[in-house]
Amino acid sequence: MYKMTDNELTQMGAVITTREIQQEPELWLETFKIYQEKKQAIDAFLGKIENEFNEPVRVIFTGAGSSAYVGDTAMPYLTENGDRNHFRFEAIDTTKIVSTPKQYLEKDTPTILVSFARSGNSPESVATVDIAEKYVKHLYQITITCAPEGKLALHAQEDDKNLVLMQPARSNDKGFAMTGSFSCMLLTTLLVFDAQHSDEQKETYVNAISKMGHEVIDRVDDIQKLVDTDFERIVYLGSGALGGLTREAQLKVLELTAGQKVTVFDTSMGFRHGPKSFVNSKTLLFDFVSNNAYTRQYDVDILEEVAGDEIAPVVMGIGVQSAHNFTGSNFNFANGDNSIPDGYMAFPDVMFAQTISLLSSIKVKNTPDTPSATGTVNRVVKGVTIHDFEG
Repeated sequence: MYKMTDNELTQMGAVITTREIQQEPELWLETFKIYQEKKQAIDAFLGKIENEFNEPVRVIFTGAGSSAYVGDTAMPYLTENGDRNHFRFEAIDTTKIVSTPKQYLEKDTPTILVSFARSGNSPESVATVDIAEKYVKHLYQITITCAPEGKLALHAQEDDKNLVLMQPARSNDKGFAMTGSFSCMLLTTLLVFDAQHSDEQKETYVNAISKMGHEVIDRVDDIQKLVDTDFERIVYLGSGALGGLTREAQLKVLELTAGQKVTVFDTSMGFRHGPKSFVNSKTLLFDFVSNNAYTRQYDVDILEEVAGDEIAPVVMGIGVQSAHNFTGSNFNFANGDNSIPDGYMAFPDVMFAQTISLLSSIKVKNTPDTPSATGTVNRVVKGVTIHDFEG
């Protein structure tokens, strides 16, 4: 796909999505540059909050769909690598907050609401901000979005308690599925809250993941061979931050094939507890293998177990060469090593998953740029009624 001309891809209804995945390695470099330019403002904003409260401030990562999965991926990593003396990280979907706000928001707890939004126009995202502003007494906000003209970005203007972090302009995906928007918002979150690694280390990680992203592009023929397998189902597994990433990986397959390929996600250890019954002779199973030596043992264990069952035609570990102990098939990134934290490994991993989804969409004769032929699912969700919340 990445080697085709724009004209060829246009005829397949895939030019937008293909090019948006393909540009991600460059977008990550751009995202780091934006972070460097905003670093002083970020430090001042967070420093003010740290000085105001004598207790850890609750940080809620929120969004809907792929935007929610940004938080699911970032939260486990930052729980280990963030500043736990000052912040307590949680990931809560906007859809949960809007429908049951008192079950998720704490009125008297100092809170930073971090909103992820590609367009900033999703009804649930706008409503979550409105509800939080009404209900939480000590509220700060960080708006991480790709659209300066979106409702969330405009709402934050002139509010010194709301820091807006705009993403690269090209990350505002024009295709149906979130690709660059997801990965850029995730990267920004790690760069802002990762307190265990210096900016020099972060830059090294970003350069490495960019190179690994280019590997995905260069090895699209290898990924095509996996998709050429006679399959009906796909499983994504992982642990910690990479376990959170599995939600986004499986959603991309579901979206781009319009449900014609069935998917599940789980943690490497959780998969045995019932979901493993999903595996049959037409299943592709991928595990995002951790770079953490302790955690990796559990990823490898489930890979060996499923491979030993001799049912699924593809059982594969995704990760760096130096971290793999799985005796079966692996998709190894030559430009990575096991010193790169799992939070940052999420980026080449998700590009692999996005490519699987893109190629699967073509395989089922769908159009990735507009995958919902019925129009019942939209790029920006429609048909949501937001009911009044009095607090």
